Parts: sequence; structure tokens; C-alpha cells
Amino acid sequence: MTRTYLDDILLWHRQRADSDTRLLTELIEVARRNAPPRGFGKAIQDTPHLSVIAEIKRRSPSKGDLNEGLKPDVLARAYQKGGASCLSVLTDKNYFGGSVSDLQAARAACDVPVLRKDFTVNPRDVCDARIMGADCVLLIAAALSQEELARCMEVARFVDIDVLVEVHDEIELERALRVDATIIGVNQRDLVTFAVDHDRAVRMGSLMPSHVVRVAESGVRGRDDALSLRSAGYDAVLVGEHLVTSSNPAAALTDLCVE
Repeated sequence: MTRTYLDDILLWHRQRADSDTRLLTELIEVARRNAPPRGFGKAIQDTPHLSVIAEIKRRSPSKGDLNEGLKPDVLARAYQKGGASCLSVLTDKNYFGGSVSDLQAARAACDVPVLRKDFTVNPRDVCDARIMGADCVLLIAAALSQEELARCMEVARFVDIDVLVEVHDEIELERALRVDATIIGVNQRDLVTFAVDHDRAVRMGSLMPSHVVRVAESGVRGRDDALSLRSAGYDAVLVGEHLVTSSNPAAALTDLCVE
């Protein structure tokens, strides 16, 4: 079996989780005392055109540096000016150069909900996302057993944070639906080859129930892709590289807000 970058990342995160001795019950209580979230799913549903979840991303394992010196507060304001419905902020430091401070600076600079984009492997990670101020947490189906996915979803509901469940194929979509996911993202990027499979995203858009908020992730390169995904039934696109490498992120984002 081919080893992927995801395997290495998850190994590091699981080792860290295994050494975490904090009591989940105490973390849940702290998370529940946080200020109310902004409503990630609702922000997408309330947008009359294709929503854009604009990502703050310094680098990636496959591409290296994308915008290492970006200022999260400045970029967050540009994204909001350009019409972003939500933000996504990488907090993984080792592989993506992100941080909790990036998320907090971005959220403080704008009014839109923010997704913590990281590799959640434990319910404590869900609580941490809520405690640091995130309005939504990412659960990657390929990274979690069905039991882990269900437990993380349960804790997320208890601490009142939205969940974006990321899937790559029909089997993972079925797993997401079994835990009653209401926001589901289809990652167009293959975890082994890094190739973007736009046709798969189009195909899977029609397989999701109408009550699900449908998000297309990765590989959105411009207006044509946005139009195609909107036609396939997607409510939102999560866009990182295309925006963080743009000379005018606000204008590049506005171009994606198709009807």
C-alpha cells in the first residue's frame, strides 16, 4: 500500500493525542462556556450565490511555501471584502505552517465564521477548536474509524460547534451520513497522487441528500470550476491556494461567487 502524506501527518497527531492527559469532561465544560459560535453552516445556507470558504494557508506538503509571510488579519479582511461567507484557517504547524494564533487573529479581524482546518483525531481536539474560538471543526473520514467519527460528532454537538466532514468517495459519504453529518465536503484532491479529480466531485454532488450543506474542497482554480461545481449542486467551495497566491485575493474571491 502506498504511504501518503496523510499517514505521516496523522501519525504525528495521534502520538500527540496519546500523550494528552487532560480530562475530556473538563475540556467540554470549558468549551461550553465559550461565547456562542457564529454559525458556519447557517452562513453558507444564507448566502444566495455559491459560498466561498476562503482559506488562510501558508504552505502545503505537496507545494511547499504558498504565502509564508501572509498576515492573517489582513487576509481575513480582504476575504470578507471580497464576499467570503466563511474562513478556513490552517492551525497545523509542522506541515502547513499554521497556528492557533493565525486562527484567532483572522477571526478577530472579520465577522464571518471560521473553520479550524487541522487533523482532528480525538474528541479533545474538537474541544480545543471550540476553546480557541473556531466556529467549525474539520473531521476527515479517511483519518478516523467509524467509532472515532461518531464520538467526535457527539462531542461537537455537545459543545455547540459545527462540523465539516470531509469525504473522498461514495463509501466515505455513506459513513458521513451514518453519523448524521449536515455539512459534507468532497475533497477533489487524491491523497496519494495529489491529482485533482473534478469529475468525481461533480458525480458525488448529485449523491448527497438535499438537506446536506455540500462543499467542494481543493483544486478550485477559477470561475469555470466554480460554475461547474455550482451546477453540480454544491453550496460552497473551499479555496486556498488559488486565493493565497493571488495578487488580489479579494477580487479573485469575488470572481468565484457565482449564482
